[in-house]
Amino acid sequence: MCGRFSLTEEVLNLQRGFEFYYADEERPRYNIAPGQQILTVIEQEGARIGKSMKWGLVPSWAKDLKTGYKMINARSEGIETKPSFKVPFKKQRCLILADGFYEWKRINEGKQPYRFVMKSGLPFAFAGLWDVWDKGEEPLVTCTILTTAPNKVTEKVHDRMPVILNEEDYDFWLNSSVSETVQLSKLLVPYDEGAMEMYPVSTLVNSSKQDHPEMIKQLNSL
Repeated sequence: MCGRFSLTEEVLNLQRGFEFYYADEERPRYNIAPGQQILTVIEQEGARIGKSMKWGLVPSWAKDLKTGYKMINARSEGIETKPSFKVPFKKQRCLILADGFYEWKRINEGKQPYRFVMKSGLPFAFAGLWDVWDKGEEPLVTCTILTTAPNKVTEKVHDRMPVILNEEDYDFWLNSSVSETVQLSKLLVPYDEGAMEMYPVSTLVNSSKQDHPEMIKQLNSL
């Protein structure tokens, strides 16, 4: 699964790198947690648009908001048949921008968090799905991160990893006119382990109330 991630890059650099329009400001985020607003990219009328969404998918048909607490991630295997995800998978896909994500490894002393990043240091995009819940006072836009089997880097810590898309697949993934589930599913695979690396970080990341640069610093004691 993916329960925490970071996005510290300046928004103008993100706009240039991922080629999207976004009118709002964003601050560096070192410990993004479920239930928080996150930066995503969707396609509208052939253009990429940045959009803030709440992390934790609430299907349009849900009776209340509690569903979102259980749907921060969606297993990619069989996604096209799952009631909560099959419609968004066909029509409402997004990029969820990040520059690192965290997983926890069980050790004798408890759980040690690790941060996973690209060797290049560049931001990347998770494969996401989104939906709109309109049974409240105002429409609520929410999203979830798709997960897949681990690669050789992430399997050292966890048995799942978020789906990270290749840059050349962004347009196909975002294109709402594409509903070919077989072709879309081919993108939901483990990312190239040769492009990734991991390192231990402070257990400060365990608390969603903590959000500062200390979160992403490598521990030298392990």
